[in-house]
Amino acid sequence: MRSMRVLRSHRFLVVTAVATIGALGVWILARQSSSPNSAIVARVKRGPFVVTVTTAGELRAKKFVQVTAPPQLQQAGVYQIKIASLVPEGTVVKQGEQVAELDRSALASKLADVTLALQKAEAQYEQAQLDSALTLSGARESIRTMELGLEEKKLAKEEAVYEAPTVKRQAEIDYEKAERALAQAKTDYETKTEQARAKMREVGADLARQKNTLAVVQDVMAGCSVKAPTPGMVIYAKEWNGKKRTAGSQVSSWDPAVATLPDLTEMESVTYVNEIDVRKIAAGQPAVITLDADPSKRFSGTVSSVANVGEQRPSTDAKVFEVKVTLAQADTTLRPGMTTGNAIETLKVPDALFVPLEAVSNEDSVALVYRLSGTRATKQEVVTGAMNDDEVVIARGLAEGDRVLLTVPTGHEKLKLARLPAADAAKPASVTAGTTTPPPTPAANQD
Repeated sequence: MRSMRVLRSHRFLVVTAVATIGALGVWILARQSSSPNSAIVARVKRGPFVVTVTTAGELRAKKFVQVTAPPQLQQAGVYQIKIASLVPEGTVVKQGEQVAELDRSALASKLADVTLALQKAEAQYEQAQLDSALTLSGARESIRTMELGLEEKKLAKEEAVYEAPTVKRQAEIDYEKAERALAQAKTDYETKTEQARAKMREVGADLARQKNTLAVVQDVMAGCSVKAPTPGMVIYAKEWNGKKRTAGSQVSSWDPAVATLPDLTEMESVTYVNEIDVRKIAAGQPAVITLDADPSKRFSGTVSSVANVGEQRPSTDAKVFEVKVTLAQADTTLRPGMTTGNAIETLKVPDALFVPLEAVSNEDSVALVYRLSGTRATKQEVVTGAMNDDEVVIARGLAEGDRVLLTVPTGHEKLKLARLPAADAAKPASVTAGTTTPPPTPAANQD
């Protein structure tokens, strides 16, 4: 029994000791987890600082020749026409080779209507010729008859010289009437001649118009076999919604492009930048272009243009601005329509101090960091400059090699803020987005 009591007391002592050690370990861990040393720490770095705007884009040839539907569609009275067939995209064609075939059904009915209208115009022209000939022939015959009647009245007037005065006067009156009637008939003949000419011009113009329309329709029908104006690689044209044209798509007189034949020696990446970032971008800025199809390849480029007016793209809710980036070199793997990644360098500072974005906090509109001095955290005011997606420039308040916390430490509200001298705090940061002026080197702030 005594040995049992001793054993139990030993067990009790062991359990008590283990519990005490465990509690002590938990307390130590708790102390460590709440200390600055357990937080994530970063050092202030010095070196080149780059700000980039990264967007997705699409390759396009700077120069290209459009392959279009016949340009006289509207003159032929056809405003939309369907693409019946297209050669496969990427096909290399020679000049004069067929690229597409357009549906002729609408033109066939139009050709029948125009042919019928032309036949009607020809008949009207012939009828007008006959009417004019008959009218003028009758007028000429009437004038000839009046001339003979005037000659009779003249003879009667001469014979009445020896007659009674009343008979003589009557003969003179008859002669004058016949003379005036002949003059009026000649004037009327001239008017009828002008009327006939005007009528012939009218029906002749309609006839010429119908002939011209027929020629246009025939030319458009012949142009439905769309040929390549120059040699090149066929790239399908895009519609208003960004989709490429295919067999069955409609082309119109105001948007006649069927395909393009690009010049692959000069390529550009067309991208769209949101209205927040576009203010950082300007023509002449360098860029790096990558291909989604081959991420290992990188091409240098330069921003060639930035749109002044925003637009609403089908795939975006916000306003975006078109930006064109010209590639500096050609490559056989580059093809129009390839998806690209565009890293546009909007700012490069050769020498700057910077920390991760997470290190900078804001309190009462004052930018600050939690700087480590040994194992103790201090609250330090800083002046920030430009920032990119990961880091921010520190213009004043820190020195190279300083350690800063990336998380707010426990009890931060009890720490006193170390303010910068009024003169330093009032100075604006010299490095901002869109400039290339390096920041001033901050004074050493070592503890």
